[in-house]
Amino acid sequence: MKIILAQLNATVGDLKGNLAKVIHLWQKASRQRVDLVVFPELFLIGYPPRDLLERKWFLTQLEEALQHLVDLSPQYPGTGILLGTARPSGREAGKGLVNVASLIFEGQILLNQEKALLPSYDIFDETRHFDSALAIKTVTFKNKVLGVSICEDAWNDPDFWPEYQQYHFDPIATLVEQGADLLINISASPFHIGKEDLRFQMLQNHALKYGIPFIFVNQVGGNDELIFDGGSLAFDGQGELLTKSISFTESAAVVDLDQPGPSLAFLPGEYLAAVYQALLLGIKDYFAKCGFQKAVIGLSGGIDSALVAALATAALGRENVLGITMPSPYSSAGSVADSQQLAANLGISIQVIPISPIYESYLETLQPHFAGAAFNVAEENIQARIRGNIIMAFSNKYGYLALSTGNKSELAVGYCTLYGDMAGGLSVISDLPKTMVYELAQFINRKKELIPVSIIEKAPSAELRPDQKDQDSLPPYEILDQVLYYYIEEGYSIEAICAQGFDRQMVTWVAKTVDRNEYKRRQAAPGLRITSKAFGLGRRMPVAMKQEY
Repeated sequence: MKIILAQLNATVGDLKGNLAKVIHLWQKASRQRVDLVVFPELFLIGYPPRDLLERKWFLTQLEEALQHLVDLSPQYPGTGILLGTARPSGREAGKGLVNVASLIFEGQILLNQEKALLPSYDIFDETRHFDSALAIKTVTFKNKVLGVSICEDAWNDPDFWPEYQQYHFDPIATLVEQGADLLINISASPFHIGKEDLRFQMLQNHALKYGIPFIFVNQVGGNDELIFDGGSLAFDGQGELLTKSISFTESAAVVDLDQPGPSLAFLPGEYLAAVYQALLLGIKDYFAKCGFQKAVIGLSGGIDSALVAALATAALGRENVLGITMPSPYSSAGSVADSQQLAANLGISIQVIPISPIYESYLETLQPHFAGAAFNVAEENIQARIRGNIIMAFSNKYGYLALSTGNKSELAVGYCTLYGDMAGGLSVISDLPKTMVYELAQFINRKKELIPVSIIEKAPSAELRPDQKDQDSLPPYEILDQVLYYYIEEGYSIEAICAQGFDRQMVTWVAKTVDRNEYKRRQAAPGLRITSKAFGLGRRMPVAMKQEY
């Protein structure tokens, strides 16, 4: 059987655009005498569709799109398509909707396999909209008995996860028991660091365990915070890798199970390269799918804004990025010079707008009301909010998307100014710990110095008061980032973190500060997800709460 792994980039809600992608590849596959084209999970509607699924008129259009493919299918004799969509369940009770894989061939839908395992952890919320499959069934297609599953259905193998079983059964085992001799999984499996290697091992384990070829087709592209890396795979019955689609790009790899050719070696991508590619794809798709072309960024002369500028330039092109540096009374001369050198290295436009006169006007206006009170963070944050206003003014005037530049370490402990440096439409590095910001900057400079070394080597500072340094207020980032990892990503208690060798007073301060600043993160711009636990969609903490520390 000759199969195309259609690793394509769907746009959520764009039925016409997604339909056009299906038809274009179907036509090509038919000419090449391909037996089956396999598309990702919920491809017709895009993943994740969220509450679009509550619009009944939209679901009607979705059914019409599926029927259009059925009506077209006789034009492509010999070539079937397997793709994901949402369909009415037809049940009297429940949500009334199912996540399905539909096999279309020569005027018929041969199979509507519903998704059995519905994840509701981290970024997933499928039980909000879908009912689980009532039955797992195989289908005979040409010379194969296909066992079709959808994403999470392949993630409950008791042999691979002996200590972690979320669901009461394994759909893959059920398909094999029913006689499947080819397993196909369609997915919308989002990227995070380490995911590629984990997926490979798990899927290879299915092929080895059952001695059956396994096809995995994953979505690629950015949809809001989520970035899908693709990395589609095909294994033979001995677990040998037959093909792997290039990550972070659309592709249509062909695998011929009758003439598979030599097996391939699996080499997971270097993690910094993967993070870099993921962020570029996330930026590019967020702009394209939201209808923006140009970005505006506040350049402070620091590492964070420099990294965001470098990423935006690589993703959008130098002609589409504007940097604005806004010196205040506490800005060093080096900050402006470094920002200008960065802009020159990247080839982007830059404007210098001093904010001292505006800042002095604020202080003069507030002086009668602040009289007798010591200078503190209120006056410091005025500067950040002036800068945020200027950035947003350019965004409003020229239709540029403002990119905020805060990193995960800062957002975690609230070392950022609400309505100031947090202003923007997309937070590019909000899931990068500060230590990774430096690593990624060095990665970008591996061939040519784009981010000036002077920026990388200077001590981080908000420059909102004389001689200010981040380390005046925060633990060293090498320590802070480790504690944040244990608290946020691993969910450790204070006691468990201290058992790793950290000072209890410092750990308690970090935990309290993270929780106290949830209200800021609730108002932050969407941030691109690259770790296993990002702020935003996958971390839903209360703002008004009380904890014992």
